[in-house]
Amino acid sequence: MDAPYVLTLDQGTTSSRAILFDASAAPVAVAQKEFGQHYPQPGWVEHDAQEIWSSQSSVLAEALAKANVAASQVKAVGITNQRETTILWDRKTLEPVHHAIVWQDRRTAGIVERWVADGLGDLITQTTGLVPDAYFSASKIVWILENVPGVRERAERGELAFGTVDSWLIARLTDGQQHVTDVSNASRTMLFDIRSRTWSEPLLKAFNIPAALMPRVTASSEVVGHVPATKFGADIPIAGIAGDQQAATFGQVCFEPGMAKSTYGTGGFLVLNTGAEPVPSNNRLLTTVAWDQDGVDYALEGSIFMAGASVQWLRDGLGILKASSDVEALAQQVPDAGGVVMVPAFTGLGAPHWDPHARGALFGLTRGSTAAHVARATLESIAFQVHDVVRAMEADAGSPLTELRVDGGASTNNLLMQFQADLLGVPVVRPKITETTALGAAYLAGLAVGVWPDRETLKQQWQVDVTFEPGMDETERTARLAQWNKAVTRSAGWAADEVQA
Repeated sequence: MDAPYVLTLDQGTTSSRAILFDASAAPVAVAQKEFGQHYPQPGWVEHDAQEIWSSQSSVLAEALAKANVAASQVKAVGITNQRETTILWDRKTLEPVHHAIVWQDRRTAGIVERWVADGLGDLITQTTGLVPDAYFSASKIVWILENVPGVRERAERGELAFGTVDSWLIARLTDGQQHVTDVSNASRTMLFDIRSRTWSEPLLKAFNIPAALMPRVTASSEVVGHVPATKFGADIPIAGIAGDQQAATFGQVCFEPGMAKSTYGTGGFLVLNTGAEPVPSNNRLLTTVAWDQDGVDYALEGSIFMAGASVQWLRDGLGILKASSDVEALAQQVPDAGGVVMVPAFTGLGAPHWDPHARGALFGLTRGSTAAHVARATLESIAFQVHDVVRAMEADAGSPLTELRVDGGASTNNLLMQFQADLLGVPVVRPKITETTALGAAYLAGLAVGVWPDRETLKQQWQVDVTFEPGMDETERTARLAQWNKAVTRSAGWAADEVQA
């Protein structure tokens, strides 16, 4: 019998990847292709949905070729994707009616403000677990319906389909036979009732979105359709779907309530498994569906705007680094930050502060301050932000965190990870496989078709690379956090009086 493989399509904001995993969950081939970013106006961000598909299908074929693996050996395809990005297409021709509106796009802020002014804010949060914001899909759908000629009429006649990127890829992979999304992606649309796990009729009606647009909602781990043999040479089940942050949490095997992961990428994303019931947040975190795999798990999520991006600023803005990877060596030239505190609020502060008017600041500079102190303070700022989200999560969940599992590019920075453990006072655990987003989607797909029998097998496969144990005493931790909080307070609302364009 051929050795089984699981293929993950990891469709991100700037590139499409395909990663082939073997039965031991080891990656055996990776292919990646970047695609275009479109900025038609300030604050607008679009993708060409056809280019998303062409880039994703090409890397799928490339990964199989690199590994010299036949499509018949692939037992399942798993999909993980940039979330919230919105596409509408013709059900028969599979032609998009407009460019994809990307999660980063802010053109619909006025639509959301209108909904809140109309008194819909509480209904949105109570139904969906989300903070009303243009980040999510609902207002993007409305913008397309209101601004692309003829689209509303076609939508009301049932001729069009809406989907996030997972739905779009599945429609293309199945030649239009399947129009589906999983619960994790559905929960990011601001249209999904996370308790009944159905599309919210009151919200669809309030936003004037035709129900005929909406995809069928599936589990995250089940066979939802097949890639026909005419495409890649064999009939392959599509068996796993999850939004990128939920997939990363599954890939970190955070299966029990109270387990959490933090992804250190351009931004930072923390997800805490809260178990079988949604936990409302009193700290403006997001309540979301984690996945549906042999039952539904919910999660709390907190988003940090600037993590690795603040290191990129040291490189591109200040010019004190040749490469982002040089930051650890520079920061290690000094024993501490020398009293310097960086607040990386370049685009405001995310959870749990939610201050769009905060701005980046450096405090505590003296004549003795050097580039090394600034580099160290910048790394520490990432850990301080994660600390704030973790404490908010603990308050919402009513229980303390016992460890934090980490992934993403900046998780390879040992200095940052040690400081994170010191600040939190709990172990920070980095796995051997840090491709946890793609791995999570592979796990969800493989479980559905029997490549792996159960979650217990996945726990045994998951391996620790390094555990960072906390070493800072409570007195120092308290003093450092007080210094950070003072800096955040002084950067808050900095741009509130600026004239808005």
